Amino acid sequence: MKWLGCLGALVVLALIVGGTAVGTYNSLVGLSQGVDAQWAQVENQYQRRADLIPNLVETVKGAADFEKSTLEQVVKARASVGQMNLGNLPNDPAAFARFQAAQDSLSGALSRLMVVVERYPELKANQNFRDLQVALEGTENRIAVERRRFNEAARDFNTARRTFPTVLIANLFGFAEKAYFEAESGAEKPPKVDFSS
Repeated sequence: MKWLGCLGALVVLALIVGGTAVGTYNSLVGLSQGVDAQWAQVENQYQRRADLIPNLVETVKGAADFEKSTLEQVVKARASVGQMNLGNLPNDPAAFARFQAAQDSLSGALSRLMVVVERYPELKANQNFRDLQVALEGTENRIAVERRRFNEAARDFNTARRTFPTVLIANLFGFAEKAYFEAESGAEKPPKVDFSS
């Protein structure tokens, strides 16, 4: 009779542990899907930017003496981004860092293009160029918002993944930590302003 009581207690304990494990696993799946969904939003905005660039480049090419090296930098940076294998980026920190570096390079090339454009009043007066510039600025803002939302979703997943006993279930079923977007190196330093020239 005593062994029946022990057996009953073990069955109840097994049900509690099993139920907790299933609930934890399902929670991790939900959080992981949230990160993946937010990653898709980030990709959508980067794709929107990539789609705007050819039109921007063609519009700028119309300026007769526009610096070709600046345009080449933009085209090269866009091609570099387009050749990346996105695969499972949020789960691969090294690939995620390469992706971010390529996107940062494209952002830098676009920034240099916009600075050079300031020397061309006929471009700044071109309605197509102004429309593309506004669309690009809006896309850059959307990218920043979606990256922040992605980081929040990744933080929620990573926080849940590290708690006990969730970490045991995460390791057992291969739930890897999600990568974060980070600021560009040097972004912590304010730009120097020199009005002497």
